[in-house]
Amino acid sequence: MLFSSITFLYYFLPIVLFLHCVVPKWLKNGVLLLSSLVFYAWGGPKYLLLIGTSILLGYFFGLLVEKYAYKKRAKLCITVYCVVVLGFLAYFKYADFFIANINGLMGTDLPLLKIVLPLGISFYTFHMLSYVVDIYRGDVKAQRNLVDFATYIMLFPQLVAGPIVRYVDVAKELTSRSITADEVFLGARRFLFGLAKKVLIANMLGELCDAFLVSQAKSVLFYWLYAVAFTMQIYFDFSGYSDMALGLGRMFGFHLLENFNYPYTSRSITEFWRRWHISLSSWFRDYVYIPLGGNRVKKQRWLFNLAVVWMLTGLWHGAAWNFVLWGALFAVLLMAEKFWLAGVLEKLPRLATHFYVMFFVVLSFVLFNASGLKAAAVDIGAMFGMGGLPFANAETLYYLQSYALLLAAAIVGCTPLCKTAVSHCCEKTIGARLLRVAEPTVLVVLLVTVTAYLVDGSFNPFLYFRF
Repeated sequence: MLFSSITFLYYFLPIVLFLHCVVPKWLKNGVLLLSSLVFYAWGGPKYLLLIGTSILLGYFFGLLVEKYAYKKRAKLCITVYCVVVLGFLAYFKYADFFIANINGLMGTDLPLLKIVLPLGISFYTFHMLSYVVDIYRGDVKAQRNLVDFATYIMLFPQLVAGPIVRYVDVAKELTSRSITADEVFLGARRFLFGLAKKVLIANMLGELCDAFLVSQAKSVLFYWLYAVAFTMQIYFDFSGYSDMALGLGRMFGFHLLENFNYPYTSRSITEFWRRWHISLSSWFRDYVYIPLGGNRVKKQRWLFNLAVVWMLTGLWHGAAWNFVLWGALFAVLLMAEKFWLAGVLEKLPRLATHFYVMFFVVLSFVLFNASGLKAAAVDIGAMFGMGGLPFANAETLYYLQSYALLLAAAIVGCTPLCKTAVSHCCEKTIGARLLRVAEPTVLVVLLVTVTAYLVDGSFNPFLYFRF
């Protein structure tokens, strides 16, 4: 089930909200768990057994690790658990990737398994790993109520595409949370803004990207138009989903942590990764990078740690070499900034540093979205005039003119300009009064507009569903 669907908006969500509000406190998690099971199984219950098994393993291993805290048995338990859970992820996500590479290297003809990737497995695997590791570290107590633990893993706002939620951040709200009308309104507002980002901006930018992919009259400018459009699309698609997840969480009494903080305004790649997919980058920092030694080691070891983290970050996004190379690109850029670029960037004007960041981010997303390394090389080469393409043509100019307003809106929307303008208005009495009147009207108009698009539109899954 998609957040951006009529079924979810007008049937599933109102029913779940109503039930969650009217049942006593001790039944609220039960309502959320059952509704999350329905949400996950909507497209087919095939992998309910897998996620159910994973939940039971996480629950029992969490209790075992706490029982044998700081003893050899605890290390053994956590090692076994990590091997099993990561084994599930490796089998379902990477088995065909490994087989294809073995066939290529060894000249064998092993058949591919053609396994369908279980929805959300990359996210809920990281949820459960952080839970057991945090118990081992003594950061949190093991959850003894199976329903509460299953609710944490299955919570439908963040189940299939994040953000990655650590148990320590929601442990108190799982057992004791208050829900007020104001909180529900603020959550609904956040959800609606996220929905508008997805439906009114990301989906329409996706149409431009689709038009480019099927075009038989490409040009250098069209390649750049596609690259910028996809860079904007993936931001509005994924940050829109995160906004919806945070809004839904708040409507049910959970305050999930932010996942995006205007990453396209960054002045360095280091800053970019502090602002983009914050829950993933902080997860790799706390559970991989720091345990490896972080940067408090010799230079060679530090470079190794950084390379491992970014190779894993790339692989987390997909079982293909272009994702590995995507991660390697950022590893190289981060190393360059650490050793010499940081000082240079500090002396450059803001416009120059912003151009530097966006240049590499745009190129990285062309690599990210390519069907393979060969396709990525063709795409990036064409952006720089290789392949004998004209700089522009009639088709390119048509799409540029048709989508100019949308692209301009997207560029403004990925900066804090709108938020800053609203804040300035709120500082003045007259502005605050006008906003109080205008806000409900704007929200209603957004809901009606989005509904019209959804009724008239087609299937529009989130880009990060494939990860």
